[in-house]
Amino acid sequence: MADGLLAQSRQPGIEALGFEERLALLVDVQHTAAYNAALRQRLKAATLRQTACLEDLDLRTPRGLDRTLVATLASGQWIRTSQSVLLTGPTGVGKTFIACALGHQAARDGFPVLYRRLPRLLDDLAIARVAGRHRSAFTKLARTRLLIIDEWMMTRLTADQRRDLMEVIDDRHDRA
Repeated sequence: MADGLLAQSRQPGIEALGFEERLALLVDVQHTAAYNAALRQRLKAATLRQTACLEDLDLRTPRGLDRTLVATLASGQWIRTSQSVLLTGPTGVGKTFIACALGHQAARDGFPVLYRRLPRLLDDLAIARVAGRHRSAFTKLARTRLLIIDEWMMTRLTADQRRDLMEVIDDRHDRA
């Protein structure tokens, strides 16, 4: 707020505004700064693979995307009601871009987001198991409101990997 006050004092004609108006401007500056800082933190923690926004999504390209569906997903209601979204299609149609754009929108809406490729997620869980931190790793995944798992089932899973993936899915079912 001190920076906002300093910036205000440098604006010509600011004296014409009343105390309440100037205070409201300062509160708005502070609120915007706090929101932007929290968003930066959520996006950093999300580790999204691509910098993507739904506004950048080209709906004219023939990929079978429905404008109404994209608008519905952009509202975030599916996250609030703990629904899952499965993006399918051939290689190169932009599934990762769309997933990251949905993740970015969720972060803007205030939800914690985490992006992981399935092989890396399973490796992280195996390492956590060996280190004795598997419970906390599963808890962290369960608490993340939006978990984006990319590169789904590109390789055959081992029994331990199947068990770990089932734990992640079970912990999140109808909750996140």
